[in-house]
Amino acid sequence: MSVDLAGIPLSHPIINASGTFDAIAARRAFGDALLERFPFAAFVSKTVTLAPRDGNPPPRIFELPAGMLNSIGLPNKGLEGYLADDLPELAALPVPLIVNVMGFTREEVADLVTAFAERDEVAGLELNVSCPNVKTGTTMGADPGETAALLDAVRPCTGKPLIVKLTPNTASPGDVAAAAEAHGADAVSLVNTLRAMAPHPTNRGPWLGAGTGGMSGPAVRAVALAQVAEVRARVAV
Repeated sequence: MSVDLAGIPLSHPIINASGTFDAIAARRAFGDALLERFPFAAFVSKTVTLAPRDGNPPPRIFELPAGMLNSIGLPNKGLEGYLADDLPELAALPVPLIVNVMGFTREEVADLVTAFAERDEVAGLELNVSCPNVKTGTTMGADPGETAALLDAVRPCTGKPLIVKLTPNTASPGDVAAAAEAHGADAVSLVNTLRAMAPHPTNRGPWLGAGTGGMSGPAVRAVALAQVAEVRARVAV
């Protein structure tokens, strides 16, 4: 069942969410067998930032009755490390590559988009405006005006498809999606994790090292379906 994702042809409609599947580690574990039976129609990378990031302090994970909290903090090699180390390996995958990027300012996002604009290995870009562990990500994706301004800054930087990854931590994801579409987004993806906190059992503070994190799992599904329905009614991308 082939589909078209913002101009990217896919052999079927299943792709991974950013950060949930390490294709490089899987290739090392399974060798060419992974390439022969790759599970997704496209591969979405973990988030790339301009500078390297170590991520958030531990603890980073907390189990919930109907899901889990994570506060990983986007650890990555940075743009230069990604281009030198990861991109050559990911380019060998038998499916289109979509690179997820995030910046702390609009200018940083524009620099990242520009860096990937002329790379033939990259089929499209996903803009992470929804990560609940990083203040700038939440702000850019929670307000329609901020989302519009971000798209105005980055849309001229590339002709590749731009996918905006929406945050569920907003009063109206439909308004944010509509702003993204009106200002040049080719598609939207949703939802990311819900901002949440778990208490530490003894010190009266939060369990996670960063304080709050993102909640995922079965408990989020009903929220996700409601937001998908809202966004689907508002946009055509």
